[in-house]
Amino acid sequence: MARDKASTKDVARRSREIERTSSEDAANTPNPVWFKPVMFGFMLVGLVWIIVFYVSQGVFPIPDLGSWNILIGFGIAFIGFIMTTRWR
Repeated sequence: MARDKASTKDVARRSREIERTSSEDAANTPNPVWFKPVMFGFMLVGLVWIIVFYVSQGVFPIPDLGSWNILIGFGIAFIGFIMTTRWR
């Protein structure tokens, strides 16, 4: 009986170690190759969108949206900034 309890504890401990190790491995895996260019691409596209809007005095990129173009530019750039939280 005592041996059964000990073996059960060993099995439970080993399974916890395996789970912890696999979750640590998943957290430390590097990003795919495309992640960094896409992240910086979003940030740059958002910045360019805002600059084009200001330089063209609201004529470009989408004139019908008016000042909403600023929000769109910040939104695109914000996606890139959110991606930085997942960058390893």
